[in-house]
Amino acid sequence: MRTLFLLLFMTLLVSCEKSQPPIPFNAIDVSWRYAEKPVDFQLTDPNGKIRRLSDFKDKVVVMFFGYTHCPDICPTTLADLAQVMRLLDKDAEKVQVLFVTLDPERDTPKLLAEYVPFFHPSFLGLYGDTQATAQVAKTFGVNYEKRVEKNSYALDHSDGTYLIGTKGKFVLLSPYNQNVNLLVQDIRLLLEMAH
Repeated sequence: MRTLFLLLFMTLLVSCEKSQPPIPFNAIDVSWRYAEKPVDFQLTDPNGKIRRLSDFKDKVVVMFFGYTHCPDICPTTLADLAQVMRLLDKDAEKVQVLFVTLDPERDTPKLLAEYVPFFHPSFLGLYGDTQATAQVAKTFGVNYEKRVEKNSYALDHSDGTYLIGTKGKFVLLSPYNQNVNLLVQDIRLLLEMAH
């Protein structure tokens, strides 16, 4: 009986300890996927410069996978992200939006240089060869598949936008068509946590 009472008392003590409240992100925290190895990649920008995630370590990175021939999800997401940048106002300088193409066959550097900044001048398109594209997609759990249609093809791909905190801390996954105000809240929270 005494052992049972002691066990109950210790359980109550442990449960009374102050626990840290969860961080109130709107997006899903998927940081656990990268707990053992920090997330990074090596892709090329439209000017031929090799870019890594670590190049943007002092910014919050907003990263989206898609392709320029996408009829709906990709342009909608890029338009939403442009609105996010406007709402962030001066904080937008601390954010880098990266559009990673899943279609390096058609998305040439010239096309990426025209298409991506059309939505916002600070947006940067990135590409790699077939192997590099597959590797970065795998790193972020992005699935994509070519679907042949008559004389062309489309890409079926998973959607969602990654929000990556400064120095790669915190990796969040925001669902497609997330309310822009919720995206802004998450980005502001990541910026606050950087200080």
